[in-house]
Amino acid sequence: MTTAKIQYAVFPVAGRGTRFLPATKASPKEMLPIVDKPLIQYAAEEVLSAGVSKLVFITGSTKRAIADHFDTDHELEAELEQQGKEELLQAVRGIVPSWASCIFIRQSSPLGLGHAVLCAKPVVGNHPFFVHLADDLIDSPVACLKQMAQVYDERESSVLGVETVPMEETYKYGIVATEGRDGRLSRVTKIVEKPKPVNAPSNLAVVGRYILTGRIFEKLERTGRGAGGEIQLTDAIADLLADEAVYAYEFEGKRYDCGSKLGYLQATVEYALKHEALGTPFRQYLSELTGKLSVK
Repeated sequence: MTTAKIQYAVFPVAGRGTRFLPATKASPKEMLPIVDKPLIQYAAEEVLSAGVSKLVFITGSTKRAIADHFDTDHELEAELEQQGKEELLQAVRGIVPSWASCIFIRQSSPLGLGHAVLCAKPVVGNHPFFVHLADDLIDSPVACLKQMAQVYDERESSVLGVETVPMEETYKYGIVATEGRDGRLSRVTKIVEKPKPVNAPSNLAVVGRYILTGRIFEKLERTGRGAGGEIQLTDAIADLLADEAVYAYEFEGKRYDCGSKLGYLQATVEYALKHEALGTPFRQYLSELTGKLSVK
């Protein structure tokens, strides 16, 4: 276990995942697998690698499978042990290490990302914390939030994970304007929720990774409903800019938008190609398949 200033990570997982219906009718979108692990497990592994010890899940009425996934299943473990399936047994037992704890909070109403984050206040208090959106899967040599934690250690300020997106897609994201660029880091001067391209201050988009100071909670408590009639985290961050520094960090790594079907399929294929056991035979299969398709 590593020591870190940031011990809390918040996972807003109460959304219904309507873009993946009917697959998400009874199963949370965060439980969709990328090869052999669900998206939410990749998310947990990322925050754990950054030193987090308290995982806070903001859930909804249809999300019990997430709690079950991180709980201990004694019956399954006993069955795997009896069958001598040691590798699978360790995979199941190792989902959450013994030094970490999972906390589940029910979001009473679907009032947006800002409201979901605010639900974590009774647990997080005034401590700095990560926010991780599991839809955004980021593959990188050093976990994205671990990269951002290094920035926090130096600046002790809120940090937003950002990447450049096509200008015509700014309406999908929170978009920032920045100044004083230093390598991958710059200071945020403005943030706007899902602006049309003509109104966007840049094409630098916030993509599902945040480090926020505890002061964000008082901003969220005063934030009215914004875009889509929801309490927007972006609006609260805009208010925070008046009181303290907020930084944009252009992380190293490749992001897959697993909230879209295409992004999810791309992640599945590319993670399968890198899989230790499946990579070689899967690559051969794709080669044969693409050869057949090119003939047609």
